[in-house]
Amino acid sequence: MTPDLLEQGARRVEAHSAVLTGLNNTESGGRNASTGRVATPGEVDVSHGRILYLEDVSVSFDGFKAINKLSLDIAPGELRCIIGPNGAGKTTMMDIITGKTRPDEGTVFFGSTIDLLRYKEAEIAQLGIGRKFQKPTVFEQLTVFENLELALKTHKGVKSSMFFKLDSQQGDRLAEMLVTIQLAGSVNRLAGNLSHGQKQWLEIGMLLMQDPKLLLLDEPVAGMTDEETARTAELFLTLKGRHSLMVVEHDMSFIRTISEIVTVLCDGAVLAQGTLDQVQADERVIEVYLGR
Repeated sequence: MTPDLLEQGARRVEAHSAVLTGLNNTESGGRNASTGRVATPGEVDVSHGRILYLEDVSVSFDGFKAINKLSLDIAPGELRCIIGPNGAGKTTMMDIITGKTRPDEGTVFFGSTIDLLRYKEAEIAQLGIGRKFQKPTVFEQLTVFENLELALKTHKGVKSSMFFKLDSQQGDRLAEMLVTIQLAGSVNRLAGNLSHGQKQWLEIGMLLMQDPKLLLLDEPVAGMTDEETARTAELFLTLKGRHSLMVVEHDMSFIRTISEIVTVLCDGAVLAQGTLDQVQADERVIEVYLGR
């Protein structure tokens, strides 16, 4: 979840609690870096056939090279699966894409013109990149409906949040999202009462309400039941094409269900890439990750 949405959610929960207790709250409230330009939300140039482009990216922590000359690109609408052993650099790569970590060297572009290294974490989220961490982050004191309503692209001051009313277009969008994430029957349930898998779907729905062009999903089915995992696969296949997705996961059966191209990371670089069958047959991948 984006940093600004977390802050807005905290304010919303405070306002929600104030109403319940009768308090009155007031509002307080390639690619060449030289060719990069300031982009507006929703404006991503994919005329070159790539929505994400990393080239020769490296970063070290206390002498350890977490990312080592990493080059990777993703097409618009693609669902790319990323696998690899622990410590391969998967999370650090996502940190770099979202602005949480700055690389020591390399190029990171969103579309053909947006140099992500020029932007801060919250700005990158506004540009159209959504990230979901392994542990679901939802506002458990609010209902499913209120969580999705909070995620709408609207002014999120305390007073405006308290008195905000959906227009017909927003209401239709929210209703459609409830169906997409399979929570239409739980619209008035508190998020804290949802199952682990349902909380994951709700957070994905909150990200989707922000209209991201690219979604980064870190181990989305960890801890899910078999049924929840199958439903998550259905969800991702539904999103494919409308959004670009980068999915980091260890569950090979889940990967097989959703994947076309699988990228294997090891020691901060791409070790292999291809279909799941191709990478599973690669001796290097067997040696460092899959085992015999």
